[in-house]
Amino acid sequence: MKIATPILLLTGALALAACTQTASAPTGTSVMAGSTSTGCNGEINRYRAVMSNDLATGHVNQSVYNRVDREIAQAEAACAAGRDAEAVRMVNATKARHGYL
Repeated sequence: MKIATPILLLTGALALAACTQTASAPTGTSVMAGSTSTGCNGEINRYRAVMSNDLATGHVNQSVYNRVDREIAQAEAACAAGRDAEAVRMVNATKARHGYL
C-alpha cells in the first residue's frame, strides 16, 4: 500500500498539471489581443488584424483582402478626420458585406 500512494500522488499531480495548460493563440490574434486602441482606431486595427490573419491562413484570397483593405482605408480616413461614428459604421458595413458580423 505504501508504494501505491506515491504513484497515485504522482498520477494526480500530472493530471492536474495537464488541466492547467493553455493553448497558445494563433499568430494573428496576438495583434488583436494586444491592441489597446479604442474607438474607430481600435475597430479598424482589430479588423485589419483579423483580415491579415485570414489572408495568412488562407481563409480569404488576395482579391477579397484587397477589396476589404480599400474599404477599411476609407473608414480610416473618416476616423482620422474625426468622424468616429461614421468610421465605425463603415467598418461594420464592410464586416457585414464579407460575413464577419
